Amino acid sequence: MFPKIAIIYLSYGSHEFLDLFLESLRSITYPKDRLQVLIIDNPHPQKGWIEKEVKEKFLPLSGKELPNIVYLKQEKNIGFAGGNNVGFKWVTDNGFPYVFLHNPDACATPGSLETMIEIMEKDKSIVLAQPFIKLYPEKDLVNTTGNKYHYLGFGYCGDFRKKVDTIVKDNIKEPGFVSGAALLGRVDFLKEYGGLDEDYFAYHEDLELSLRAKMLGYKIAVVPEAVFYHQYEFSRNKNKYFLMERNRWIVLLTYYKWLTLILLLPILLVSEIGLLFISLLSGWFFQKMKAGYWFLHFKNLKLVWQKRKKIQKIRKISDKQLLNNVVAKIKFSDSEIDTPLLRYVANPISILYWTIVKHIILW
Repeated sequence: MFPKIAIIYLSYGSHEFLDLFLESLRSITYPKDRLQVLIIDNPHPQKGWIEKEVKEKFLPLSGKELPNIVYLKQEKNIGFAGGNNVGFKWVTDNGFPYVFLHNPDACATPGSLETMIEIMEKDKSIVLAQPFIKLYPEKDLVNTTGNKYHYLGFGYCGDFRKKVDTIVKDNIKEPGFVSGAALLGRVDFLKEYGGLDEDYFAYHEDLELSLRAKMLGYKIAVVPEAVFYHQYEFSRNKNKYFLMERNRWIVLLTYYKWLTLILLLPILLVSEIGLLFISLLSGWFFQKMKAGYWFLHFKNLKLVWQKRKKIQKIRKISDKQLLNNVVAKIKFSDSEIDTPLLRYVANPISILYWTIVKHIILW
C-alpha cells in the first residue's frame, strides 16, 4: 500500500529550473495516482511568475504522463515559509498523510520516495526525513548528508563537497536538522504543531521546524538509501545575512533555557564581535546591524517572547538532550563567511568553550 504524498514545488522566479523539475517528476517511480503536485508561485520582482510555462509544459501532462498538478499563484512573495505553508494547508484540507518539499533546483531519483516512505511507515516517531542529497551536476560530490547544527544557532550542510564514495552510509545518524531542499513530512505532526514559522520568512525555517520536532520528543532522520540531486548555490543576495542572523537569534532566544543562555553568554558575545569584523570585511555589515536593530523594536521582542513561551510550554526534552548532537565547529561553504578569522580564531575558541560547558548543561 502506497500512502498518498503531496509534492510542493515552491517557485520564486524559477524559470531556469522548470526543465529540471520536469525531469524530476518523470524520474519518480512512486505510483502517479498516489501523488499530487502543488506548484506554489511566489512572484519575483524581475522575473514575475512561472504561470505561462506551467500552463504550457506541465498542466497538459497533468494526470497523464505526470501526477495530477494544481497551480497556486500568489499575489505577493510570502517567502519560503509562507509559500510552503500555502501547500501545507491544501494538503491538510485534502487529507494527505505525507507532504514532500521539492526545491526548484532539486531532482529526484527512481525509488527515492518509496524508500523514504518505507522508513517513516516503519517508525511512526519519525516526523521529518530527508534523502542523501548529492550535488548537481557534480553527482560524485555531497550536498548534504543531514545538516549540522552549531550550538550558537548556525546551520550548515553536513559533509558538503565530500566525495560520495568516501561516505559510509551506515555512519549517518540523526542530523542536527533536516534540509528543506528535499523534505518529507508527516502531515499529522504539521497539523497539530504547525508548519514552517512564517515570521522567519526564509533561512533557518527548516532548522526551527526540526528543533520543534525534537523538542516535542519526535525524531528526524536522513534516509541514506534515498538519493536526490541539488543544483546548490549559496545565494549572493546580501539580504540573506540579515535573515540568517535575525533568525539564528530567534532560535536561540526561543529554544534554550535561561540557564543555557547565561552559560553561553561569554561565547555569544565573542562570536558577535567576530561576526561584526567578518561582516565589515565581507561587505554585509549593514545587514548584520539591521538584524541587531530588529530586536530593539518592542513588537519584535514581544513576538519572540510569545514564541518562547509557546515552545517552553510544550517542550518534552531537556536542553542537554536537545544539544546532544550539536557541533562546535562552524563550517560554511560561503567564502564571505569562511574566513581565516573563522578558521583559525573563532573555531578553536568555540570548540574549547563547548568542550567545557557541555558537561555543565545538566538541565
